[in-house]
Amino acid sequence: MRAFRIPITAIITALALSGCMRTTGPVAVAQQGDLDQMTYGQPDSPPPRTVAVDSGGGAIGALRAAFAAAPRTAPAPAVVAAPVAYAEPARYDAAYHLDAGDKLRVVVYGQEGLTNTYAIDAGGAITMPLIGSVRARGRTTAGLAAEISAKLRAGFIREPSVAVEIEAYRPFFILGEVAAPGQYPYVPNMTVESAVAIAGGFSPRARRDSVTVTHTDASGTSRFVVPPGSPISPGDTVLVSERWF
Repeated sequence: MRAFRIPITAIITALALSGCMRTTGPVAVAQQGDLDQMTYGQPDSPPPRTVAVDSGGGAIGALRAAFAAAPRTAPAPAVVAAPVAYAEPARYDAAYHLDAGDKLRVVVYGQEGLTNTYAIDAGGAITMPLIGSVRARGRTTAGLAAEISAKLRAGFIREPSVAVEIEAYRPFFILGEVAAPGQYPYVPNMTVESAVAIAGGFSPRARRDSVTVTHTDASGTSRFVVPPGSPISPGDTVLVSERWF
């Protein structure tokens, strides 16, 4: 019996020693929250904690080191659109007095047959359906709208709503020492200088320091000698004189 026990003991000892000499590869164990941090990254969070079961190398350890060394990308800056500036439309002078040559846009709300563009004729009036001739010369746009409303209310429309605006001013005239004298459309806020520019500029013999402006309104006709920067009105006549030397 003793002869059989010695070999069996040797075999068991050898098997035990071979099991103890086997080494286990390194294993990294991380908490669930740490895995989320390693995957998505948080700029202000500390690096994930790793508990190593074995201090040896391995594929998992290399992967963990690659995650720790990977650069974190900062979030893209928000793009803010620049504000847009819009220019305000030109406003007509409410005190402007109408006269022959002005073109008006008359709007009668709810009445498409009356809404139209009307030109003031040489007699100073416009002619509309239903109400016929309406005097416009010397009136403001608000005054003309009130007159049209009164005429429509007298047997045609119970409560008319009327608006009048200037579609085009009557032209101005420029004569004398300019390149192309004649009649031109008036532009709001026009001056003598801009009128001369529209007419092609001064001629070589023009007197450039002053011009004569003729203005006609309800009170009559007046003439003024003014510098080039002076404003002019619709219907004015600008005369550029010849210099003497």
